[in-house]
Amino acid sequence: MSQTPIDSTGVSRGSLKSYLTGFVLALILTAIAFALVMSGSLSSPAALAGIFFAGIVQILVHLHYFLHLDTSSAARWNVLALVFTLLIMVLFVGGTLWIMSSLNYRMM
Repeated sequence: MSQTPIDSTGVSRGSLKSYLTGFVLALILTAIAFALVMSGSLSSPAALAGIFFAGIVQILVHLHYFLHLDTSSAARWNVLALVFTLLIMVLFVGGTLWIMSSLNYRMM
């Protein structure tokens, strides 16, 4: 009896259309951020807000089209691992900033 192997990792494969859509969206978002800086028509805070928004949207595009993270049940463990990674990163960065701020306050 031959049993077929079961892939329980939640890995999904994207199609060529999916990858091209993600690539085009990433290029457009990069061009938007580049145009905001190079045009010089916006104030500095407005340009920074635009770049931040384009960056957040680009992160979501990469997560969906290239890493295939979505709300399906097959990708649930991958999403859980991503959330845990983000939590650890927030703890590391937040803790580092807190320590550096405290050291700066105590040294002054």
